[in-house]
Amino acid sequence: MASFDTTRPVAGLSVGKVSAFFVNLRSAVATWNDARITRKSLSKLSARELDDIGLSYGDIEAIVARTAR
Repeated sequence: MASFDTTRPVAGLSVGKVSAFFVNLRSAVATWNDARITRKSLSKLSARELDDIGLSYGDIEAIVARTAR
């Protein structure tokens, strides 16, 4: 009777590595989406509204970069 060992990783991949890849991918997509929403929301504001909160159009990318970290 033949038996198969099904607990060995296939070609160096383990379940942990595969699941970590998808967790990291999901995190990267969520971070990108948060930055996109922030950029879009700030870009919709007028120069006067941005000035009221102490920002200018030139500050938007810096804010987005800090959000994406």
